Amino acid sequence: MKLDLLNNKWLNIVFEGRNKSYGAYELRKSNTKTNLRALLIGAAVFCLAIATPLLINLIPDSSDDQTLNETITTVKLPPKEEKPKEDLKPPPPPPPKQDVVKFVKPVVAKTEDVKEDPPKVEEIKDKNLGKEDIKGDPNADLDPGPIGDGPKQTEVVEEDNNLYNSAGIEVKPEFPGGAAKFTNFIKNNYTAPEDSPGGRVIVSFVVEKDGSLTDIKILKDLGYGTGAEAVRVLKKSPKWVPAEQNGKKVRCSFQLPIAIAAQE
Repeated sequence: MKLDLLNNKWLNIVFEGRNKSYGAYELRKSNTKTNLRALLIGAAVFCLAIATPLLINLIPDSSDDQTLNETITTVKLPPKEEKPKEDLKPPPPPPPKQDVVKFVKPVVAKTEDVKEDPPKVEEIKDKNLGKEDIKGDPNADLDPGPIGDGPKQTEVVEEDNNLYNSAGIEVKPEFPGGAAKFTNFIKNNYTAPEDSPGGRVIVSFVVEKDGSLTDIKILKDLGYGTGAEAVRVLKKSPKWVPAEQNGKKVRCSFQLPIAIAAQE
């Protein structure tokens, strides 16, 4: 017996003696119709997908024609009404008028054209013209006196009492003789206290205009009386060469380290 797969008769042979109400029998029985329907639907969708671009190109675009046929009209808008400004200050008054004197070019007249009328009697009637003419001495000596320069103005020189810093001063204050002389002065006059540690004592002071030292302070003290001894020595110091600013002697603050050797 020849088996035809396209015919559903083979289902009866396969499901003979079995439960045909089971879902597998119904699915295989309608398999031919389902495959044919799926084939037709797929072919229709495929043809529609290919034909869609062609159909779109065949449809005329009416929007472009309407846009081209539109007439552009010019609409004149009414002028914008400006609101009156409030609280405006009145304009300033015009400047006062000034009298203008026109300059007239002088004209030199000839002597014969100048005619001066003598004064009338009524004009000199009440005036004291003197009883007699007084003539001067033509031989008198003319001595105006010595020629002077006039009153001299005294120049007021303001004294500069400002306190300057040695870091920005033009001419720094200096111990007479220089740094080497100051080192010798410290060695000869400074007496280190007993058991004092080695190090540096930093002092600050003000060099006045006359070179004297004032406002001596200890910025760094090693203890054991090292700072007090430094103050005592600086008070014995001779006058320094004062600082200068703009060619004038000025007050200047100065800081100085004093090295101290350790005492055993």
